[in-house]
Amino acid sequence: MFVDEAVIFVKGGDGGNGCVSFRREKYVPHGGPDGGNGGMGGDVIFHVSDKIDTLLDITSRVKHIAESGAHGKGSTKRGKDGKDLSIDLPRGTVVKDKESGRILKDMSTVGESIIIARGGRGGRGNKHFATSINQVPRQAEKGKPGEERWLTLELKLLADVGLIGMPNAGKSTLLSRISAARPKIADYPFTTLQPQLGIVEVENCRRFVVADIPGLIEGAHSGIGLGDEFLRHIERTKLLVHLLDVSPFARMNPSDAYSIVRNELIQYNPKLAEKKEIVIANKTDLLDTESGNEFIQTLEEKISKPVCPVSMVTGKNIGTLINMIISALNEIQFQKSELLCG
Repeated sequence: MFVDEAVIFVKGGDGGNGCVSFRREKYVPHGGPDGGNGGMGGDVIFHVSDKIDTLLDITSRVKHIAESGAHGKGSTKRGKDGKDLSIDLPRGTVVKDKESGRILKDMSTVGESIIIARGGRGGRGNKHFATSINQVPRQAEKGKPGEERWLTLELKLLADVGLIGMPNAGKSTLLSRISAARPKIADYPFTTLQPQLGIVEVENCRRFVVADIPGLIEGAHSGIGLGDEFLRHIERTKLLVHLLDVSPFARMNPSDAYSIVRNELIQYNPKLAEKKEIVIANKTDLLDTESGNEFIQTLEEKISKPVCPVSMVTGKNIGTLINMIISALNEIQFQKSELLCG
């Protein structure tokens, strides 16, 4: 089961209380104060792990509380510190404060950690309150409470290429053709109910990651269909590959389908529409050659973009498409390098 959002409560452990104690030994009837300090409360730590790819494990428990520090003891014995609570998160998790919505951390690198809720400081024992005029202090500090907060965790997949399009446009089939991923494929809308990742291996040890995003429909940005909860996964992709069903059995005119999906991207986040895009006309094997070429040309004029005709069934132009993707990714990387150097 793929879970990409979770709301949890985190709390650092409370500090242990300081101790009120006096030295009592044989031949020392009036020993001074010897109350020890309380231990520190444990921290709640988020850690990025490459062994998980969903927030499912996090949602099994809402409250995550670190161990409290032990209380101080006599003979100036300090209380034991509470154990830290380490929570593994998948790469790409965005940590937000639930109340303010402020982003606290974007956990995008495997191995990185952040203390999200610090443990409380231990209270001081009565030995710390002894003075020349108060040699028998009978007070000690209580431990400080640990930090606590409600958090919203959002998982945004990290992929180079995002496959977008209306339901049943052929995104899952394309992913299975160009990578080792094996998503569920069937001839009905919303076959893909959760994002799928595939790794495409090409020459010279080059590889890129492709994300199959569940189909978008009109109104997706406002929660209709499966849309808005998956649109966030497109935000981190470098390149969009937009699939259009051009078969005679398509549920919608391809140019209209293109406009709807583009509009949903703009409504959700205008920056998504600025990403580099490759447009694909899928299921061209169901068109005859002459009328198919005219159809593609008309489609290019309507959407004002070049269109690559492909067929997942026959494999037509799949190699060409992969080369187009590699070329586009190289161009994006070059532009990024120029910005950094410029």
